[in-house]
Amino acid sequence: MSVNTGDTGPLSAIGEHRIRMTGQEAPLNLHTMLQLCAAGELRCSEKTRRPSATTVAAVGSQLADGDFYLHDPIASFAWPLIIQAGGLATIDGGRLKLTPKGRTALRRPPAEVIRGLWQRWLTHAVIDEFSRIEQIKGQRARNVLTSAKNRRQTVAQALASCQPGEWISVDSLFTTMRRKRLSPTVARSEMALWKLYLIDSQYGSLGYDGYHRWEILEGRYTAAVLFEYAGTLGLLDLDYLHPTGARSDFHDNWGGDDLDALSRYDGLQAIRLTALGCYALGLTDTYRPPTDDKTTAVLKVLPNLDVVATGTLSPGDQLLLSGYAEHTADRVWTISAAGLLSAVDTGRTLEDLATFLAERTDHELPSSLTTLIDDITRRATRLTDLGHARVIECADDALAALITRDPALRNLCRPIGDRHLAVPLEHELKFRRALPKLGYVLPRQTTP
Repeated sequence: MSVNTGDTGPLSAIGEHRIRMTGQEAPLNLHTMLQLCAAGELRCSEKTRRPSATTVAAVGSQLADGDFYLHDPIASFAWPLIIQAGGLATIDGGRLKLTPKGRTALRRPPAEVIRGLWQRWLTHAVIDEFSRIEQIKGQRARNVLTSAKNRRQTVAQALASCQPGEWISVDSLFTTMRRKRLSPTVARSEMALWKLYLIDSQYGSLGYDGYHRWEILEGRYTAAVLFEYAGTLGLLDLDYLHPTGARSDFHDNWGGDDLDALSRYDGLQAIRLTALGCYALGLTDTYRPPTDDKTTAVLKVLPNLDVVATGTLSPGDQLLLSGYAEHTADRVWTISAAGLLSAVDTGRTLEDLATFLAERTDHELPSSLTTLIDDITRRATRLTDLGHARVIECADDALAALITRDPALRNLCRPIGDRHLAVPLEHELKFRRALPKLGYVLPRQTTP
């Protein structure tokens, strides 16, 4: 097939055309997402787990080549959901915070992390992708939609059958999926189709003959998976237009003439399976990045603890630096003891900083920095968090000694001074049950 080339970056105007080589930008965007989570910059709903509008805008502004469209978020909406589904971040107080698995991902090869994210997303996605096709109403009615998990896996199977490195038009893929019976069936039954509609639940119902064609339901769902998730993760290069007027297969439906597009994914024209996609789909066992693994020296660390950017830093690298150092000038970050202590307090490790700086400089790190890192590392290991505990006051030191020496109680508490005991919360119930055998009881706290 013939494919036109286009500029990178978000597409905004009707009639414009883009080709995005997502395999190169996805690893950069993954790094940025993890750093945004580490900085506590992303907010998601505790109830729906969807990102807020402010978060979507913040992610879009940091993506390597921007989102696919200028005013209709796709990748910037998908990334917070993908990170959650992969177990790399969880919502804490309305903000996405890195999990231990997420912090480990910061040190792993991006391709390995992306492969894990795709495989995890297939079975643990946060939302049903079909819900993003807002023009089709009635989706929330009971017993209407099939299992999204099964649909996802069907689309993944269809992707795995594509020829690596070769463009295939979306319509050709649709034809192949139908021929091979790889249909991600959307509606549970014929009755369920009557509950789905455009514009009006009666006249625009998809239950009418010809109103629920494969391209309208299964095709649009497939396009959502390809564009918003496989494309975002770098599994596919994308050839796409502005969605307005890109497809006319819904115009025969009642109300279709009133819509510019049936979905934000209507502009997707063709896809090409990337090397990263082959690795994520399990078609190959190894993955070799398209560029040399050696990171270009883009930083200079001065003895006064200033870090100067001498080249171009990715958004993720800038976020990482700002997590440890103060951004004091346009291309300068200043490291200090207070900044490093603050970073450790938020869960960052100084080893990650040292590795990051060593990989992006062409000189040895100054002794002033290594000495400071060693000193802060030593201080950070002098205190240990033993978790929450209930503090109990005894009437006298004799009773405290009696309890701490009792065979049934001594492993359930720790002495604090002469008359106080600390009982870890996980041992409190056993502690209360053992006390009566010693002839004592711990009264429950009462609210005044």
